[in-house]
Amino acid sequence: MFRRIETRVVNPLLSESIEPPSYATEGAAAMDLRACIEQPVTLAAGGRMLVKTGIAINMMDPGLVAIVASRSGLSLKYGIRVAQGIGVIDADYHGEIGVILANDSENPYEIQPGERIAQLMFQPVIQVALDYVDEFSTVTQRGTGGFGSTGKA
Repeated sequence: MFRRIETRVVNPLLSESIEPPSYATEGAAAMDLRACIEQPVTLAAGGRMLVKTGIAINMMDPGLVAIVASRSGLSLKYGIRVAQGIGVIDADYHGEIGVILANDSENPYEIQPGERIAQLMFQPVIQVALDYVDEFSTVTQRGTGGFGSTGKA
């Protein structure tokens, strides 16, 4: 079952020709973010670009974070992804949401006005208080074993 939370959205730049963020299906975990641009822009092969979405949000809950994630279809078909892996929008950020897109392909990609460029997902936040110690009081089976220390399978 989905938990519905009220979030205020300010869209000072969103034109009437660009659809606001929305869930594509009833079971979607993330809503689509669209490029709020007046004309097509080209993202060069191997390049990065900040693309504005035309919206700002006020989550009104410090227990939430908004995550900007890549769209799988853009990534698979065209090599277009959110540049930093995911984008984090803190509850106290009220500026316009921008998406840093990267083009991993060998071809330029033309971003169209209103094109779905990323996804916006809301997640709960747990802030922790770090307790600095000289050593850990418990020993685990893995210990300090790092990358690949548990084997392939």
